Amino acid sequence: MRFFVVIIVLLFMSACGWSSSKILWDKTSRNQHIVHTGETLFIIAWRHGEDPRDLARWNNLGDGSLIYPGQIIWLTPFSGESRSGNTSSVEQTSRRSLPPIPIQSAPPWDWPVIGKVMVEFGEQSSTGVLIGGSADQSIKAAATGTVVYSGNGLIGYGELIILRHNDTYLSAYGHNASLLVRDGQSIKKGQQIATMGKEPGGKPRLHFEIRRNGKPVNPRQYLPTK
Repeated sequence: MRFFVVIIVLLFMSACGWSSSKILWDKTSRNQHIVHTGETLFIIAWRHGEDPRDLARWNNLGDGSLIYPGQIIWLTPFSGESRSGNTSSVEQTSRRSLPPIPIQSAPPWDWPVIGKVMVEFGEQSSTGVLIGGSADQSIKAAATGTVVYSGNGLIGYGELIILRHNDTYLSAYGHNASLLVRDGQSIKKGQQIATMGKEPGGKPRLHFEIRRNGKPVNPRQYLPTK
């Protein structure tokens, strides 16, 4: 009798383990993101390399401001497969027919800090350039824009500022020592927004990115030649 009880317990534990892994797999789908407290659509789009306007359209979010913790955000233009493997043909058709978002002109850019580029775009899997300098050196806005993020909620960036310059272009400033601007603040080109901190290796460096429709591009394509 005791033998049969042990077998039943093992089978129950096995079933529970399968169920838990099944739920975890569903929650970590590469096509979805679950909103966490404090996240904005800009941050979610930045993390996944997407245009926030696309995420807003794919998820029927309007301007994207009304998101809440626990909400599921689709990261692709399709609804994805259900557990049965079926996809809504109506939703697929409507999402496929969405016209591409027009590309706006790049603003005039300038270097955000005086210093030598230590790591180029694409080197060491860098999505921007790593610029050397000195501790607490002034970091300036590379172009006029609006602060859409100021904080340390993105792993790998440290104290980070993201500026929106128009509907197409964003710029990011990572590894800061201090942040001198707040979300929603309008910023002029050349205005100080932060002071230089240290990258994970312990050296004073600024991680600078430019993104075009959510995708990282080589900043040297837009910055004045040094």
